[in-house]
Amino acid sequence: MSHFDLTISPQWLTSKEITQLAFESGFQKRRSGKINPVDFFNHFCLESVQGTVSYNDLASKIQAQTGISASRQAYHQRMGPSCVAFFTKILFFVMGHKLGNKTYNSVFAPGTYKRILLQDSTVLRLPSRLFEVYSGVSNAHKSVCNARVQCVYDLVSQKFIYFSIDSYSKNDLSVTYDIPAQPGDLIIRDRGYFTVGVMTQLEEQASAHSVFRYKHKTPFYDPESGNEIDLFKYLSTHGSIDKVVLAGKEKQHRLRLLAAPVPEEVANQRRMKAKKESSSKKPSKELLQLMSWSIFVTTIMDPDITFYCIEHLYQLRWRIENIFKTWKSNFNFDKIHNVSSEQLTVLLMARLVMITVSYQYLYRPLSRLISEKTSKTLSLMKLMRYITKNISVIGKYMNPDQISSKDFKALVLYCTYDTRKRQNFMEHFSKTLAFL
Repeated sequence: MSHFDLTISPQWLTSKEITQLAFESGFQKRRSGKINPVDFFNHFCLESVQGTVSYNDLASKIQAQTGISASRQAYHQRMGPSCVAFFTKILFFVMGHKLGNKTYNSVFAPGTYKRILLQDSTVLRLPSRLFEVYSGVSNAHKSVCNARVQCVYDLVSQKFIYFSIDSYSKNDLSVTYDIPAQPGDLIIRDRGYFTVGVMTQLEEQASAHSVFRYKHKTPFYDPESGNEIDLFKYLSTHGSIDKVVLAGKEKQHRLRLLAAPVPEEVANQRRMKAKKESSSKKPSKELLQLMSWSIFVTTIMDPDITFYCIEHLYQLRWRIENIFKTWKSNFNFDKIHNVSSEQLTVLLMARLVMITVSYQYLYRPLSRLISEKTSKTLSLMKLMRYITKNISVIGKYMNPDQISSKDFKALVLYCTYDTRKRQNFMEHFSKTLAFL
């Protein structure tokens, strides 16, 4: 394959499907026209990985490869609400409909969780002139414009189930009730999403359990005496805790509080990070002291699910953190110039399409292939870096069964983990599933 084409394999997207979504979104209104939605989508996605999309470059490359000529002004005029709707439909299509229902439920014992949902967010730096649209951080000297990307990822089926691109002011806490929970789910989220009310609501209304990191100064009460628990004093005396507690103003929420000590080296690293990241005032003495423990709050009451089960589950958040790190490191989110709000949204959607498709249809099958034929483990970060630096290789790796020996050797050489003592994510993931 000499050029990039997302429709080359029916596993990805077909031209018919893209055209249908173009009509549904209003991007395409008649069958004939100089701007073909399939060509526009393919080339815009390719250009989006490299940086901000130039309409002149887009027009010239499509003309060179298809022979169809349209002016840069014509492409610019198509960058409106219907284009945003078109790329939004494609993004959710590749996230859901084309991924099927295949899961890894076989690795779990009967009756365990149907989905393990990891939710996290990341902040993208944007041109300052878009501050009014996306907000950010402002003081007397300067304003910094940011957008916040929210993501929900199912660890069982290993697929994305939700994306949103919002203003910076829409923080994690404001979306804590919005997660698309279903019966049988286990939801793992960071303390930024934590409220005691959302945990019991998810359990009562959606029959879904959740695990959160402890948020400092959250009051918990002893069910028998009704007295507030002095967590630091309790842990200093007993060393650990695994206790059903009450929470909320009316002490109406029944939760499970778990904690165990961490190595002093880990505790000191946490303290240094907390001091470094503190923007207004120094962390309190009590907070720094509590960093000697890993503390979790959950609705799971099963005593067979111990602290160490919870800790292993929570550590699986490495996957979504690694994905965010991969996006920001390899998909050039920093290379966004002064573009319109609508062009920015389409640009981000195009990159998320590329990331989703690359992960689902390249990383996962290639990871299995590497595992079957070698003792190596494919690195998500290295593979994405390799793809963005050598975009033409996508066509070579679309069908794992037809990869040449030369291309397979390159994949092993440039895209696998180096030998090291510390576990990589996939080793840890396999160990955790076996542990469960």
